[in-house]
Amino acid sequence: MADIKKSGFAQLAREQSLYPQEAPAKIRRGSKSLFIGVPKEISLQEGRVTLKPESVEVLVANGHEVMVEAEAGRLAHYTDAQYSEAGAKITQSAKEVFKADIIMKVEPPTLAEIEYINEGATIISAFQLGRQSVDYIHALNKKKITAIAYEFIEDKVGGLPLVRAMSEIAGSTVMLIAAELLSNTTGGQGVILGGITGVPPTQVVILGAGTVAEYAARACLGLGVDIQIFDNHIYKLRRIKHALGQQVHTSTIDNATLENAVKNADVVIGAIRAEKGKNKCIITDEMVSHMKPGSVVIDVSIDQGGCIETSEMTSHVNPTFTKYGVIHYCVPNIASRVSRTASIAISNIFTPILMSISEMGGINEMIFNNRWFMKGVYTYRGSVTNVHLARKYNLGYKDLNLLMAARI
Repeated sequence: MADIKKSGFAQLAREQSLYPQEAPAKIRRGSKSLFIGVPKEISLQEGRVTLKPESVEVLVANGHEVMVEAEAGRLAHYTDAQYSEAGAKITQSAKEVFKADIIMKVEPPTLAEIEYINEGATIISAFQLGRQSVDYIHALNKKKITAIAYEFIEDKVGGLPLVRAMSEIAGSTVMLIAAELLSNTTGGQGVILGGITGVPPTQVVILGAGTVAEYAARACLGLGVDIQIFDNHIYKLRRIKHALGQQVHTSTIDNATLENAVKNADVVIGAIRAEKGKNKCIITDEMVSHMKPGSVVIDVSIDQGGCIETSEMTSHVNPTFTKYGVIHYCVPNIASRVSRTASIAISNIFTPILMSISEMGGINEMIFNNRWFMKGVYTYRGSVTNVHLARKYNLGYKDLNLLMAARI
């Protein structure tokens, strides 16, 4: 005790207690802080935004800088004032937003937008296999951009959280679209989706037994629709029957059985995802030609290349075309029809991921410490890191697992 008095620490402590004390800062800043850019989507009628104002507020409160392009959330009914009040910096310049270290988009960046991105930055967006070319990959690699795709990101249990969220929305929405297209006002058969007393129910064929199929089937069952679900994976067929809690007609993809079902169907929904970077054409041109006039085809998997031979990509402005008297709906971003719901879902998934990136010490640490997140990376510092894309575009491939081993 005597030593403390001699050293003068006691006197210093007394003096310090008399000084005005600052309140702890709400914002924590440090080397792990992130600079996140949220640009306005320029794709036709793409209304989703990656971060809602509430998520921006959480990120800013934790020491991160968020820059939002003006009107980025307009179609999701989020105002610039809401983002500004949440702590985001609002800019009129798209170029300025793309100078962020991490760019959060919904649609893949265009070649012009890639030119705005700083070398070595990170872009997190959808990839949309059916719409991309080798030039897109070359543009990313030229600037050594780390590109992460919604479709490839996994969670800790091997699921695809972004795909599932958007699939739930698409599956719930697709039957509303089918109901409208079957009406006389759109050139359909003039039949109700479902059934009423004394009238046979409509026939719906669903290709695939994943999340889209599950939610579409739920809507169908609620309306009294007669459904048939086709998939070549027995475990998926078994799982969807369990999830629905009802006995529904399921079958593996047998040409004769499928052809007969499609011929009698009022609505055909294509919901088979591409596997190993390759889409599968399940329903041929000839099968469609035998369908009833005024029937409806909705190819939900069109963003992956489609699973119906007659499918051609459309937009929300001109969503349908008719071939062989059959109405085709092939819009790749169906979830954008309900952009606010979709934006909330995307934001809820990415906010904790961005927080984890910060806690890990940056995007590289996040990638190499989490295999589930690593699965989302398809270009890294000038190299293609997704083997299926490398094979599709005949490009060189670098395995991130080997880089991870080298870091250990």
